[in-house]
Amino acid sequence: MAYFITGGTGFIGRRLVRRLAERGDTVYVLVRPRSRERLERVRADCGAAGDRLVAIEGDLESEWLGMPQSRRAELKGNIRHFLHLGALYDLGAPAERLEQANVLGTRHALHLAHELQAGCFHLVSSIAAAGRYRGTFTDSMFEEAEDLTHPYFRTKHESEALVRGTCRIPWRIYRPGMVVGDSRTGEMDKVDGPYYLFKLIRLLRDALPRWTPLIGPEGGHINLVPVDFVVAALDHLAHLPGEDGACFHLVDRRDLRVGEVLNLFAAAAHAPTMSLRLEPLVVEGIAAATRAAGAALLPVANRILRQALEDLHIPPTIAGLLDHPTVFDPGRADALLARADIRVPPLEDYAWRLWDHWDRRLDPQGAGGPPLAEAVRGRTVLITGGSAGIGRASAVKLARAGARVLIAGRDPQKLAAAADEIRALGGDVSTCACDLATASGCEQLLAQALAGSGHVDILINNAGHSIRRAIEHTYDRFHDYERLMQVNYFGAVRLTLGLLPSMVARGEGHVITMSSIGVLSSAARFAAYNASKAALEAFTRCAAAEYHGRGVRFTVINMPLVRTAMVAPSRVYERFPLLRPEQAADIVCQAVVRRPDRLATPLGRLAQMVEALAPGLNRAVMSESYRLLPESEAAGGAPGEEERLAPEALAFAALLHGTHR
Repeated sequence: MAYFITGGTGFIGRRLVRRLAERGDTVYVLVRPRSRERLERVRADCGAAGDRLVAIEGDLESEWLGMPQSRRAELKGNIRHFLHLGALYDLGAPAERLEQANVLGTRHALHLAHELQAGCFHLVSSIAAAGRYRGTFTDSMFEEAEDLTHPYFRTKHESEALVRGTCRIPWRIYRPGMVVGDSRTGEMDKVDGPYYLFKLIRLLRDALPRWTPLIGPEGGHINLVPVDFVVAALDHLAHLPGEDGACFHLVDRRDLRVGEVLNLFAAAAHAPTMSLRLEPLVVEGIAAATRAAGAALLPVANRILRQALEDLHIPPTIAGLLDHPTVFDPGRADALLARADIRVPPLEDYAWRLWDHWDRRLDPQGAGGPPLAEAVRGRTVLITGGSAGIGRASAVKLARAGARVLIAGRDPQKLAAAADEIRALGGDVSTCACDLATASGCEQLLAQALAGSGHVDILINNAGHSIRRAIEHTYDRFHDYERLMQVNYFGAVRLTLGLLPSMVARGEGHVITMSSIGVLSSAARFAAYNASKAALEAFTRCAAAEYHGRGVRFTVINMPLVRTAMVAPSRVYERFPLLRPEQAADIVCQAVVRRPDRLATPLGRLAQMVEALAPGLNRAVMSESYRLLPESEAAGGAPGEEERLAPEALAFAALLHGTHR
């Protein structure tokens, strides 16, 4: 006897197909013509058992699933198990598409199963068939489902109703919980369910130290099950004798809440967790009071909320499920599965594997997702200050990844040397010798940048000048402040203004602003430099707001100290473990790929938080830095003073300046 399966190339289906093929019988797999390649991958995964897979071309929305009469006659009476997994598992899909795939597809599958005189019809449904039932929903309940207004819930309920009311052969129904990745490998094939909240967790991780206590909602009930458990349970229960007409909940018996689950994933991501979680009634009370107090602002608040969800790639429908009221009882399924030693593993044992796989494989802005080459291949990148230091190292990495790089700097010889290095590595590079402290120099660079394709995809405002000098030594040196503003602020702004029109016209572009950890910490002796970078940051934040809806992204990098010519005049830094330019270039490339609003080291984020929450403490710390670290001789300090630093002063200063990451 053979198997017939729909959805056999899907996330659950392809794993189940392998187990069925290993049982030794033929497995007929319904595939759409464009999915034949996916079936071949499933066949390869099956190893020697792959020869038992037979493709049946068709689709859920066609009568008889598209199977011709001759093929139906050939299989009639030969199918022992007809497993219907094919469905649209998408909470955000249009109602019409859900109706066609989930309801019409089930009707067509039933017709074919009857025609083939299959021994048993197996429907893989979902806990969504319960709707938003308030209380505990058991596997024996069906008509009791409540609040089926969401089209996904409704179509899953209606597909079950078809089986229960019209199936003329033995049947079994399975309701898995929210299916996540494999508990052993973390493998998942798409972002769905709780994965939509992972971006929020990463945002908190990047913005706050791990130990930061947070307050958040306890949320509703959530039932997660790993795909390996679901597949093992389906395979076992489908073959048990005497269970026809039964419905099985493939769920976690433990009643987990959204807040608890978020904390487990936050811990796996090394992000801060919610120390205090508010019950839904408290949250609703606060929301009701807020709505009553600001009814006129509700449309604005809703627009901001929708934008926030869009930025985090969270479908509004997912946000509406965070207060789900239903608890699911696994009933007899638990006892039957326990006899075969099939159990739901505790989420805390494998949450880290799910996070790790998402971060490396599924998140386009994560550690492993898309490689630098994918982000820059064929794109034009303009890097100011590209003849040395961070700019040169970044240009090398971006050109090797396939970008067309234009580097700008004042020294033609250094530019030529950098260009020769890049070309020797096979990179595409051009140069522009100009002084960005002048309007004419900026105009020269803009003209060259726009002369070719007429646009620049990525602008990296890296050129800059730094002065480490106490304010008391600048009473008669106002030109220090003017000089820094000309290069660090006005030059970058001129270039940005010159390139924005073409970026807006194309509906895309990325401007990366190189700032400093000193802006976050208000580092002593860098008043002039920090002020110029803070001005550029303020401009960048305003631009990010104004151009957000026009496809142009802005990123600020708060770079720690890097061993370049910029820090050479301060001899004290010779004994600091500074970043190498190549390490700094890695941070720049990370910004290019991920396109975050701000990119800072953990120490930089901590400094930002201390400045915001305890400015007095920050002043005291920076005052100690000012006392322990002397002025350089070049800036007016006593000769030899920098060489006489105590070890504790060096360690303290290195920490404050972000050289330990």
